[in-house]
Amino acid sequence: MLLRKGFSTFCAAAALLCVAAIPAGKACGQSKDSTTAPPSPAVSVSGFVDTYFSYNFGRPATRVNELRNFDVSAEQFKVSMAEVSFQRAAAPVGFRIDLDFGEGNDIVQSGAPGSLANVRQAYVTVIAPLGSGLTIDAGKFVTHCCYEVIPAKDNFNYSRSFLFAWSVPYYHLGARAAYALTSELTVNGYVYNGWNGITVNSGKTFGFEGAYAPTSRLSFVLNWLGGPALPDTVTNKYRNVYEFIATYQASEKLTLAVNGVYGDDHPPSMTAVWRGIAGYAKYALNDISSFALRAEVFNDPAGFMTGASQDLSETTLTYEYKPFPAIILRGEYRYDWSTVSSFDGVNGAHTRTNQSTLAVGAIVTF
Repeated sequence: MLLRKGFSTFCAAAALLCVAAIPAGKACGQSKDSTTAPPSPAVSVSGFVDTYFSYNFGRPATRVNELRNFDVSAEQFKVSMAEVSFQRAAAPVGFRIDLDFGEGNDIVQSGAPGSLANVRQAYVTVIAPLGSGLTIDAGKFVTHCCYEVIPAKDNFNYSRSFLFAWSVPYYHLGARAAYALTSELTVNGYVYNGWNGITVNSGKTFGFEGAYAPTSRLSFVLNWLGGPALPDTVTNKYRNVYEFIATYQASEKLTLAVNGVYGDDHPPSMTAVWRGIAGYAKYALNDISSFALRAEVFNDPAGFMTGASQDLSETTLTYEYKPFPAIILRGEYRYDWSTVSSFDGVNGAHTRTNQSTLAVGAIVTF
């Protein structure tokens, strides 16, 4: 049934895109020689297939890498995600549709309505002729928060950080606007239904992003996301996330980055706080191979995000090899630890305070 739903979604979107791709002046019986309107921008098609195998040295009976959000399966070959993306550049109107399938998509879309379960993004874009150009998107799109993103191919490491897994949402339903104040400074505004598009109250979630790049090698991003995220019957106070990201291209081979997050919410009779920081370094050995290192700490004293009052830490070392431009191979060792027993062992669930994994990921892009 799930496969049929995913395939139906794919076919419906493909049909829509075929109609949208008909050049202006050739629809509705018009002559192909008509010059009354310029041709529409072409629709580009791209995508990827992401597979992996992860070995957990703790040999958990559940065969689960606890507290991960994409490489969750241990000792099993898995398709983490497969995506087909259709996009037409805004000139001044465009769109983008990303259709995703696989284990990772099931996690991202766990709360999505069935009609959107395979749609990671689907939005229209309009560039309004105001000043340098005001870009407006409306629909479903991934969150602006966090240094990492959903597709592994666009990150330094194969696995995702605790910050990405537990401190921010994956996506939103709503509208956003971006405007370049100067060549160095861009501001963005957001209005959403809520975290992961779920509507459980009468309020809206708002966001702001300021991106400043004083040089081609250095950039800073400040993010805020806030709005009621619990049902109206529970509370109408805001859930807030504040975030800082800095990226520095230290040399042609070395890239450094840091991502800090602070969040809070207000369930009955308490204030829940979570916070964390992650540091990144990627060194290119040559054009086809590189090493990446990530280290982070994540604090969830109320257990509001992870389900247990704990401090989490992890260190990840990733080797990347690209034998061809369209193929990305990664080998990764990761060590997680917690102040409480949060990881599965051979004798049952949650009997260990640490977890070590070795993973191999293969990604093909097109």
